[in-house]
Amino acid sequence: MKTWLVRTGYGLLVLLAVLIAAAALLVANGHRKAERRVEVRLETVAVRGDAAAVERGGYLFRSRGCTDCHGKDGAGRTFVDDGKNLRLHAPNITPAPGSAVASYRTDDWDRSIRHGIAPGGRPLLIMPSEDYNRLTNDDFAALVAYLRQMPAAEGGPAEIRLPTLVRALYGAGVVRDAAEKIDHALPPSTPVPEAVTVAHGAYVANACIGCHGPGLSGGRIPGAPPEWPAAANLTPGEGSAMARYADAKAFVTMMRTGRRPDGSAVSTVMPFGALREMSDVDLEATFEHLKSLAPRAAGSR
Repeated sequence: MKTWLVRTGYGLLVLLAVLIAAAALLVANGHRKAERRVEVRLETVAVRGDAAAVERGGYLFRSRGCTDCHGKDGAGRTFVDDGKNLRLHAPNITPAPGSAVASYRTDDWDRSIRHGIAPGGRPLLIMPSEDYNRLTNDDFAALVAYLRQMPAAEGGPAEIRLPTLVRALYGAGVVRDAAEKIDHALPPSTPVPEAVTVAHGAYVANACIGCHGPGLSGGRIPGAPPEWPAAANLTPGEGSAMARYADAKAFVTMMRTGRRPDGSAVSTVMPFGALREMSDVDLEATFEHLKSLAPRAAGSR
């Protein structure tokens, strides 16, 4: 009996040592991956600064989730902090001297916004560029026009503090940065008329894929804090959240209030601060697009 216990104890110690060594290797691989250089060929986008571009860019900044991380003034804010090992603080992206974007050229903005890549070529670990990769050249130029004219604000650099488990999962490829998810060879989206149509809704819904997955079927969000709920299935498949909304009016009301038709609250992980800024046309078009999707199993992403 004692021999069996001793052998079991030794076996567990060996297993623990193997797991620790494997975790250390994965973390080291994650560090190497975070320092890799990603090359991407960019189209030349005309710089804009006209009033119409700034107005459109301001709308995109407020309604596409930029304020959730960078704040309404662009100075950056802490948007995740568990008080332990997980803290995410977005950088200042105003034209203030010394800000993260103070010396940005148009192609630097393009790498960062649509490709998740810093000017030097390394990946931006937390920037959700998969949500913005399909921006048309006009919308990209409008967003940059707005950012360039923002008042300079005080704010520091990005701060990314991740638990060892998340860093190991990143090294293993389970958690991926945006630069890994994006097909950088795809040209920007071709503009479609801004109307309550499936085509326009598909364009708007690109801003949802970071959490709900490229197929919009939801599921656990890789690398998200463990207390975050799984993202909802937005396709008509089994367990679809869309079954709650009989028409576009009910859907728009939820997006503006954060409450379902039965009065229950949707998870505050949803960026309702940005979603309520969306126009009726954008929200109604998104509803039409989601209703048109092929059913997918929840969580298949």
